[in-house]
Amino acid sequence: MSTSLESSWVSDTFGVLLGGDGIGDLVRLGLRRNPKRAHLLVSTVLGKHIPTDPALVRGAADRLADLVIEHIGVEKSSAATVLGFAETATGLGHCVADRMGAACYLHSTRRCAGGVSVTATFEEGHSHATTHFIEPTDAALFTPDAPGTEVPLVLVDDEISTGATALEAIAALHQQYPRPSYVVASLVDMRDADQQRQCEVDAAELGVSVEFVALAHGSIDLPKGFTDEVCALAAPALNPVGPVTGSLETVRIPWPAEVPDGGRHGFLRTDGPAFGEATAAVSAAIAGVLDTSAPAVVVGHEEFMYLPLCVAEYLAQEGFTVRYQTSTRSPAYVLDEPGYPLRRGFEFPAPEGDHSAKRYLYNAVVDAADPRGSQVVFVCDRPADTDELYGSGGLADVLARAGHNVIVAVVDTPSQQTLRAAREAL
Repeated sequence: MSTSLESSWVSDTFGVLLGGDGIGDLVRLGLRRNPKRAHLLVSTVLGKHIPTDPALVRGAADRLADLVIEHIGVEKSSAATVLGFAETATGLGHCVADRMGAACYLHSTRRCAGGVSVTATFEEGHSHATTHFIEPTDAALFTPDAPGTEVPLVLVDDEISTGATALEAIAALHQQYPRPSYVVASLVDMRDADQQRQCEVDAAELGVSVEFVALAHGSIDLPKGFTDEVCALAAPALNPVGPVTGSLETVRIPWPAEVPDGGRHGFLRTDGPAFGEATAAVSAAIAGVLDTSAPAVVVGHEEFMYLPLCVAEYLAQEGFTVRYQTSTRSPAYVLDEPGYPLRRGFEFPAPEGDHSAKRYLYNAVVDAADPRGSQVVFVCDRPADTDELYGSGGLADVLARAGHNVIVAVVDTPSQQTLRAAREAL
C-alpha cells in the first residue's frame, strides 16, 4: 500500500502521522483527553462532528454498500440483515442497508430504557460509553432465514481501529444466533498487520468467516508520550456566547405508531415506503418554520441519525443551504485553530436518562467564518424532549446563547412496545 502523510495541526504539533491511500479525503486528525485513546479520527463524510453536505454522507454510504454488494452478490445483499454500530454509524448503517436493498436493518443502542427488552449486548473498550444493547421488537429479526444459511450478517461501523469491537459483537451474536459468515463494512480500516491476524485468529476460534471491506485503508503512528501530552492539555473553552441571543422555537410532529423511526428496534425493507411518507411530512413541517434566507445545520440527537439525515436531504432538495451532523456522548478536544477539525464545542446535560451525564456538539455552523450565521434545527425523538433540553445550560439554551436561531423539532416516534404491538397486529 502506498502511503501519503496528511499534514494537520495535530501532526504538526504532536508528530502524529496519518497515512494511507484516500484516508485524507475521509478523516481529519482530532484529539480527546482520554487515556484509553487520545487521538480521534474525525470523519468528513459521516455527519457527526463536522456539519456535512447530506449528499456527501449519502454518497459515501452508497459507495460502501456497493463494496458489500460486490463482495457478497446482489441476491445475498437483498436477503441480508445489516447491523449498524451506535452511536456514530447508525445512520451510515441505515444508508448502507438502503443501498443494498437489505431485508432488515438494526442498529445497536446506548439507550437502555426501562421496559425495553434487550436481545444481546457487547462491549466497546475504548469508547466513552462502552456497552451496546441490541433491542429489536422481535428476536426473530436476527435469526437467519434458514439453519446454516450462507447469507452473512453485515456489520457497519464508521471506523475499524483494531477490529476488536466487531469481533466482540460477532461473538456475542453468534452465541445466540449462529451463522457461518459475517462481513464488516467501514468507511476506514486502520488495522495493522498484527491486528488483522488477530481478527483472523478470533474468527477461527468462533468457527466463522469474517471478511472486512472499507472505502480506505490507513495507518496512524502515535509518538511516544503522545497520550500523556494530550491528557495534560488545558481544558478547552466550550459554549461560546454571542453578542445577541438567538431565538428558540419548538415544533412537535406526530409519527405513525406502526412505522419505525429508524433501526433501533429493527427496520424491514417493507417499512421503507411508509417511512418515506412520514419523513416527508416531518421535513415539510420543519421547512415551514425555517428562515429561507439563512443557511441551516440539521442536528440529529446522538444515535438518532438517519431520520435527521433524511430531513436534511429534503431541505437541500427544497433549495435550502443545509448541512447535517449530530450531537454525541463523547467529549473531544476543541481548539479554534486553522487546520483543526473541532473549532467550536458545546457541552450540556443529557436530555434523557442520567441528566448528570454530559453531552456534546461540535462546530454546528455552515460557514466557519460566520459562526452565528446559521440557524440550527435540532431533530430529536420524544425521550429527549425534556426540561433539561431547554433549561439553563441545555442544548437549546447554549446554542441560542451562541447567537443561533434554534428550532427544536420533536418527532413523536414509537417506543419498542408500541412498535411491537403494531407489528403483531398486522
